[in-house]
Amino acid sequence: MQHTTIEPRPPELLAPWRTDRRAAIQAEARTFARDVVLPLADELDPRKGEMPRALIDQMAERGWFGITIPAEHGGMGLGVFEYCLVSEELARAWLSVGSILARGQGLGTQTIDDARRLDLLAKSARGQWIGSISLSEPTAGSDLAGVQTRAVREGDSWVLTGTKRWAGFALAADFIEVLARTRDPEPGEPRSAGLEPFLVVKRPGTFPEGMTGRAIDKVGYHGFQTYQLELDGVRVPESDRLTGLYGDVGADADSGGFAAVQRGLNIARVHTAARAVGVARAAVEDTQAYLQEREQFGHPIAEFQALRFALADMAAEVAQARAFWCQVAHLLDQGEPAESESAMVKLLATEMAVRVTNQAMQLHGGNGYTTERRVERYWRDARLTTIFEGTSEIQRRIISDRMLPRA
Repeated sequence: MQHTTIEPRPPELLAPWRTDRRAAIQAEARTFARDVVLPLADELDPRKGEMPRALIDQMAERGWFGITIPAEHGGMGLGVFEYCLVSEELARAWLSVGSILARGQGLGTQTIDDARRLDLLAKSARGQWIGSISLSEPTAGSDLAGVQTRAVREGDSWVLTGTKRWAGFALAADFIEVLARTRDPEPGEPRSAGLEPFLVVKRPGTFPEGMTGRAIDKVGYHGFQTYQLELDGVRVPESDRLTGLYGDVGADADSGGFAAVQRGLNIARVHTAARAVGVARAAVEDTQAYLQEREQFGHPIAEFQALRFALADMAAEVAQARAFWCQVAHLLDQGEPAESESAMVKLLATEMAVRVTNQAMQLHGGNGYTTERRVERYWRDARLTTIFEGTSEIQRRIISDRMLPRA
């Protein structure tokens, strides 16, 4: 008996979000992810390898490190929506490649000096200014107000001392953004008072004087190394004290660095949701193909209703999460703060990705629990998405605090 095989079809961009330009951007990113990124992921991820600089350069040539940078500064002049659209496609092939885009987009450009800021924006748009964000510490992750790394003013410089954790891409980066405390809060001030971001400029492949790094051996999220950093007298000129983080090109210097961090986190959370959708979509598409390939009892297991229904549930959950990130990205592009919505989409999309990749592994049976299939990579990578950019518990706290304000 001959069986018809149906090739998995990736989703189309539908109304009201579809435009000709967005469809073209999606198609280009999808082809690049399939033909360039996926083979590299298959080769490098099993040995915890790092993405080559040549891959980053190819992404830079397409302008993807400047998607959200205004055209007058050399960027594509697009929004959070297009940023997430490209990131979903890249994450479908390898999560870390969808993430490296966040190291551009104007990150590390919010300097006090306007002329320097404009020069760095142009470099960021060209993919020549790619950085690492160092916010967390061994005792300060979700509670960023608990950061204890100190920045002490000495003449025209600041001297940074402390320990930072979870600094992704730190060694290969052109710079590291470090959140440090310049003073303790005064009575009646929020705990975040006194926190400021600093730009630590460095040469790729080295750490600056006064800084050492230890690579953290992660379960997944390979493609670039993540470090614990020790800062012992790292000097940063006053001109490299920043007014914002996360590529917030429009950050207001008077609003304070910590407030800018919080604004940037909303974009980071919807970006994480899009990446989670990409990983989960990969699991659905691979599972659809596998169910038709694998035979038991003389039939492809795709004919067994229980497995068909499981795949249907997976596909529906991915489609739901995609629709939600599209909506929230649109709100951010309209200038809405969308704080609750960003927390909601991050929560729902990442928890969905864990469920879907787990189910994909189950549907692959014993073959799923091997490194011969990509599904174990999706499973490992999806698990991280519920943790970084704020854990699921933190998202629930953000949402519930806005629904039920505390006294």
